[in-house]
Amino acid sequence: MNVLLLGSGGREHALAWKLAQSPRLTKLWAAPGNPGIANHAECVALDHGHLESILAFARAEEIGLVVVGPEQPLVDGLADLLRENGILTFGPSAAAARLEGSKGFTKDLCARHNIPTARYRRFDDREAAREGLEDFGLPVVIKADGLASGKGVAIAWTSLEAEDAVDHAFAAFGGSGTEIVIEEFLYGEEASFFALASGRTAIPLASAQDHKRVGDGDTGPNTGGMGAYSPAAIFTPAIQQRVMDEIVNPTLNAMAEEGAPYSGVLYAGLMLTAEGPQLIEYNCRFGDPETQVLMPRIEDDLLELLLATAEDRLAGVAPKLSPATALTVVMAAKGYPGTPAHGGAIRGIAAAEQTGAIVFQAGTSTDNGQLVAAGGRVLAVTATGDSVAAAQAAAYAAVDRIDFPTGFCRRDIGWRAVQQERDAAS
Repeated sequence: MNVLLLGSGGREHALAWKLAQSPRLTKLWAAPGNPGIANHAECVALDHGHLESILAFARAEEIGLVVVGPEQPLVDGLADLLRENGILTFGPSAAAARLEGSKGFTKDLCARHNIPTARYRRFDDREAAREGLEDFGLPVVIKADGLASGKGVAIAWTSLEAEDAVDHAFAAFGGSGTEIVIEEFLYGEEASFFALASGRTAIPLASAQDHKRVGDGDTGPNTGGMGAYSPAAIFTPAIQQRVMDEIVNPTLNAMAEEGAPYSGVLYAGLMLTAEGPQLIEYNCRFGDPETQVLMPRIEDDLLELLLATAEDRLAGVAPKLSPATALTVVMAAKGYPGTPAHGGAIRGIAAAEQTGAIVFQAGTSTDNGQLVAAGGRVLAVTATGDSVAAAQAAAYAAVDRIDFPTGFCRRDIGWRAVQQERDAAS
C-alpha cells in the first residue's frame, strides 16, 4: 500500500519511522517532510493550504491511505475532500476537527453533555471580556478560540496580567482571536491521553506527560513542549477508565448525535484534580513531542492500526504497548520560544543513536550537505528504559553526544516521576 504522510516536524518523523516498519507498506511519501523523514520516505513539496493539489497527488500516486499530521488541514476540510473522492484518510472531518479548531465549541459541547471541564465564559468583545474577568478568581486562564500554534493560552496571576492577556488574545491571533474563552484555573497534575476513535467506538492507546515550560523546574514561558515521557506515572488504570467513561466516550457519542462523527486519534489534554480528571482541551491529531514517546512503545503495526481507524473497524482492537518507559528530550534553537536562531550546524546524530536512542528531527534542513537548525524545536532525542529514571539517563546520554552549539535543552525531563520513583524506593 502507498501511504502519504502530511507534515514536517518531529511528530511526523516519529510517524514515518514507525510506518516504515509495516510489512504492508509499499511506498511512503511525505509532504513536505524534513531531512530525517527523508530516511524513511520520499519527500514531495505539497502546499497544505492547497487541498486540491493533495487530492491530485493522492490520485496520481495511487495512495491507499493519507495520514494527516498537523491540525490545520483537518480544520480546513482536507479529510472531507479526500473521503468524498474515495481516498482513505486518517483524521477527522472539518466538523469533527472543531474539537481542536474552536475551544468555545468544545466547552459548549462539554456543557451540553456534562463532560467535566473548567468553568468558562466565551467573549467576542474585548471590553466585555475585561469585565467578565470579575467572574473568575486568580489565577485565571485566557485562551484564543481558534488555532494559534500552541501560543494561544495564557495563565494570568494578577489582574493586570489578565487584562493584558485579554488584549493580547484579541490583537495577536487574527481570526483565532476574534473570540476568546476565559476559564477558571484548575489545580492538579496535567497528563495527555490518546485514543483511537471511529464513530462511537474508542480504544485507549497510551498516556504521556509533556513539559511545556522552557526552563528546568517548569520555569519560564510556555512552549510547544520541551520533552515528554510515556506512560505518565500518575495516569493509573483507574484514572484511564474514568477518562474513557466520563470524557472520551461521552464526547464521541455527543459528536455522533450532533452529526459530526469523529474518526482519527483523539488527544485529550487533562488536569487530574482532587475531584477527578477534567478536560483542558482536545487536539484532533497526535501530539508533539508526545508522538516521539508513543511510537517507540507501540508493538503493533502502526499502519494496521491507522487503517482500522480509517475503515471503521476498531471494535475488538487492543493495541499492544511495551511496558517500558520512553522519554524524549527536545533540543531547541537558542531564542526559542521567542525568535529562534536558525542555521546552526548539527553534528553527532549517528553517535547519539549508537547509544540505542532515536533522534527525531523537527526543525531541520540541509545547507551544502550540512544538517542545520531551521525552526524553534529542532530535535527530539528519545530513549527507553525499565523506569523513568533509566529512560531519562539514556536520553541525556544520547543528548550529550550531539554537537549543536546554537541549541539548548532542559536537563530535567521526567523530574517529577523520577522523584516519585526515588521516594517509593526509599
